[in-house]
Amino acid sequence: MTQEQFENAAKEIQQITKRPSNDELLHLYALFKQATEGDVTGSRPGIFDLKGCAKFDAWAKMKGKSKDGCQKEYVNLVETLKKKYA
Repeated sequence: MTQEQFENAAKEIQQITKRPSNDELLHLYALFKQATEGDVTGSRPGIFDLKGCAKFDAWAKMKGKSKDGCQKEYVNLVETLKKKYA
């Protein structure tokens, strides 16, 4: 897995014609954040920020996963979603 493949996958996911499910989008988000920034930092958003809480929780579940592993999983998920929603 190369950095270029990861970056290409990040561009390609924006080209799909149908919107993936919220769970799929959260998984993509969490993998991307873990691959680019590492473990989640900061505090969880307030209870009234439902979207922020969901994103924080999804990213927190990736804690400890390696950058390379997350990049590979991200690319594989993008390929799956491209076939499913293209």
